[in-house]
Amino acid sequence: MSEVPDSEGRTPPRRGIRSNRWWPWTKRLAKIGFFALVAYLLVTQVRSIEWEAVLAALRRRSAQELWIAAALATASYALYSCFDLLGRHVTGHSLSPRQVMTVTFISYAFNLNLGALVGGVAFRYRLYSRLGLGNDVITRVVALSMLTNWLGYLLLAGLAFWWRPVTPPPDWKLDTFGLQILGVVLSAAAIAYILLCAFARRRNWIVKGHELTLPSLRLALLQLVMSCANWLLIASVVFTLLEQKIAFPVVLGVLLTAAIAGVITHVPAGLGVLETVFVALLSHQLPTTELLAALLAYRVVYYLVPLMAATLVYLLTEARAKTGPHPA
Repeated sequence: MSEVPDSEGRTPPRRGIRSNRWWPWTKRLAKIGFFALVAYLLVTQVRSIEWEAVLAALRRRSAQELWIAAALATASYALYSCFDLLGRHVTGHSLSPRQVMTVTFISYAFNLNLGALVGGVAFRYRLYSRLGLGNDVITRVVALSMLTNWLGYLLLAGLAFWWRPVTPPPDWKLDTFGLQILGVVLSAAAIAYILLCAFARRRNWIVKGHELTLPSLRLALLQLVMSCANWLLIASVVFTLLEQKIAFPVVLGVLLTAAIAGVITHVPAGLGVLETVFVALLSHQLPTTELLAALLAYRVVYYLVPLMAATLVYLLTEARAKTGPHPA
């Protein structure tokens, strides 16, 4: 509908034109703020690392041990990078598997080092939106990926806490029996999800304007297998760097305990949390110096090296995006 000129023949400005003029500047400021936040977090992360201790820990490890740990870490990242492919299958979006795996790899590395909000969420939304996905589709992909990750955790942590629980320190509020009860609850939650996917008649829900679709039983089982395999690979990295001096089920149980502790404390990369849990639970089996040396090596292999690679890939991705859209 056209605007009616006033008594002096002037046409009033259309509604929304002024706000549209501000929109490009708002997007630029948001982009600058995002990069500034990432740069700040990266600098903070680098400055918090005791590099002399890291180098000393690496020197104490054999080359063969480091290569095996690096191979296991690579396998873990490759597997996790497939998690978002499940979302691609469910939503049917047109991005290629290579694009999806690249986004997932970048997000996972930043998620581990800078926290879930920056890595797991912010990077996915930014990169996927640059590739043409809408917010609803991105939300479904992210939700399914996170569910996949924690589904395997529920089952493995449940079995580890129930079947072979670690002995908590005396000052912990949760004793061994309490840990076993928690294990039963976690395992039951994972099994309940599988049963729900198998037998639920209603498959769709609307939660806060977002549609949630219950996966098929086949997809749910695939989620469980992929997630369990990834957690086992991560534990294998730590087990290797501990020179296999502690039984693998014990290492797995302690790692899973440290993982949930890191989430609860909201510390980026679980700085200090991982070491505290391992020392508290395993110092009676292995000297503290050996534990810390192995964990420092683990941070290099599983956190720092992938973060450097992800940063480079991310910068290349942003540079390509500036040259124009790329077909999926």
